[in-house]
Amino acid sequence: MTKTKVKPNEVIGDNHPILLWQVNRIMKNCHYQVETKNEWVQWVTGDVKRSSLKSITQAQAKKIIMTQEGSTPINEPKAENWGLFDTNNTQHRRIQANLRAANIVVKSEKWGEVADMLGWFDRFLKSDKSPVKKPLKQMTAIEVSKIIRALDGVVIWKNSV
Repeated sequence: MTKTKVKPNEVIGDNHPILLWQVNRIMKNCHYQVETKNEWVQWVTGDVKRSSLKSITQAQAKKIIMTQEGSTPINEPKAENWGLFDTNNTQHRRIQANLRAANIVVKSEKWGEVADMLGWFDRFLKSDKSPVKKPLKQMTAIEVSKIIRALDGVVIWKNSV
């Protein structure tokens, strides 16, 4: 985990001991119930024998606090988008054309309407309906042609309804 600046002059990292304000926040979020706190410590460390907040790092405390408060830790990688494409690849441009023909588009301030490569297409590639389950940029030409054939069917279906 990389170091993340949280408050002025305060750096959170893997090797730093938990701070007093983090102990207080975790206890407050646990409604000062020791058993609940113990479960959080065991969850973040993966060790059922640990129960002390003093035994965890600042980064682990941050993960507990952010999970308790319903926010996503900033440092965690976002889900990979399988719909990313190469504008110089003719097969990728064909996929975009098929999506536009099937009216699978999203609004763009810069371009007006564009093919929904990051939403619908990303979900399609990850679904059971996709003939190839992997990110578009990692596919071979043969695999992309299978996707194009599947999208040709989507275009026909969408335009026949």
